Amino acid sequence: MAFWAGGSPSIVDYFPSEDFYRCGYCKNESGSRSNGMWAHSMTVQDYQDLIDRGWRRSGKYVYKPVMNQTCCPQYTIRCRPLQFQPSKSHKKVLKKMLKFLAKGEVPKGSCEDEPMDSTMDDAVAGDFALINKLDIQCDLKTLSDDVKESLESEGKNSKKEEPHELLQSQDFVGEKLGSGEPSHSVKVHTIPKPGKGADLSKPPCRKAKEIRKERKRLKLMQQNPAEELESFQAQGHPPSLFPPKAKSNQPKSLEDLIFESLPENASHKLEFTRFLCSSPLEAETPPNGPDCGYGSFHQQYWLDGKIIAVGVIDILPNCVSSVYLYYDPDYSFLSLGVYSALREIAFTRQLHEKTSQLSYYYMGFYIHSCPKMKYKGQYRPSDLLCPETYVWVPIEQCLPSLENSKYCRFNQDPEAVDEDRSTEPDRLQVFHKRAIMPYGVYKKQQKDPSEEAAVLQYASLVGQKCSERMLLFRN
Repeated sequence: MAFWAGGSPSIVDYFPSEDFYRCGYCKNESGSRSNGMWAHSMTVQDYQDLIDRGWRRSGKYVYKPVMNQTCCPQYTIRCRPLQFQPSKSHKKVLKKMLKFLAKGEVPKGSCEDEPMDSTMDDAVAGDFALINKLDIQCDLKTLSDDVKESLESEGKNSKKEEPHELLQSQDFVGEKLGSGEPSHSVKVHTIPKPGKGADLSKPPCRKAKEIRKERKRLKLMQQNPAEELESFQAQGHPPSLFPPKAKSNQPKSLEDLIFESLPENASHKLEFTRFLCSSPLEAETPPNGPDCGYGSFHQQYWLDGKIIAVGVIDILPNCVSSVYLYYDPDYSFLSLGVYSALREIAFTRQLHEKTSQLSYYYMGFYIHSCPKMKYKGQYRPSDLLCPETYVWVPIEQCLPSLENSKYCRFNQDPEAVDEDRSTEPDRLQVFHKRAIMPYGVYKKQQKDPSEEAAVLQYASLVGQKCSERMLLFRN
């Protein structure tokens, strides 16, 4: 069990889906279906591997939609921040924030930019109803102590999870990533005022052909100034006063747009803080990694000393995963969902400079049939996860298929299979009666055939790697 040497293993309870629930996206009363796990504890590597197989967490509940059965298939989407370029609408949001901070300008009219999600997906509400019905008598502290005792009996030490305060706030509107409806500009047609004629203080207009000739002469003068000047003067041409063609302006980077300096007399001050928060993810310090380490973090946005938004992100070995954001509705005109997403993309790029393998930004689920979730595809370039082979496919290649069918296999190779599929279920690790054992040993003690079906389903959903690392809790 060398893979637990650095700390405690993940401990999960698995709950197979037994029924359909109300869908929070299309409102179908019996259309949503997903399998779930309760994570008593979880390592960042296990969660990284799980979200790369279509899982998603909401608090300590980790769930995976049954993609070919649920009414609104939810595809994991990730953005590639290293190649990301903000769109016009993204730049508009950043400029709007800058104008508000610098001059106190509040945009008029519609201020919503993207559809709003709830703090916790309605789509998993049915699953939480299921969890509430279950009598989970496993206490995290008890489990941790039991695991520690079990590991110590084998000569291993277990790292205790330190408690952290969980920020609580009221009167905030929540969302996953983005807020509001697309804004629409209103064009007002007015009658132009009568002209006053040419401005005599400005030089007369010149033909483009004449300007091109003069630029060519300038270029020749720069190459051989003395000879060309004599030639021009001999032909009766005065030395050119036309300035050389300016180089095209390079577009501002995302960081330049976000962190543009404000005047000393700015109307408002925006401050940003980040700290570790309570979650099933155990905090870890990566070798030569981010200063803040791996784990789950609260990000607070302070405006003039007042919290206006709080986001939660998971920093994992390969990515930053956006969990949720909630904000003060009085500041919805700032499009805080879009603004926070752009900040998180910039933060991912910053972490990549310290840890090269951390190079993706996960945005949760993309649902093509739901406008509230479809907008996530606007953060380009981005990829969708194939629900059958778990490979990443550029979203542009997936959209034509999604126009024809809600559920799609994105991998175009018909022979391709899930490389991490469960091939040796007997090696799955089980935590039973304060002892850790392979499933091959555990099943010899059980006589309930229905339990074996649930365990095998769990193994197929988490994959071979996670099934050998995580501990499946069994009463």
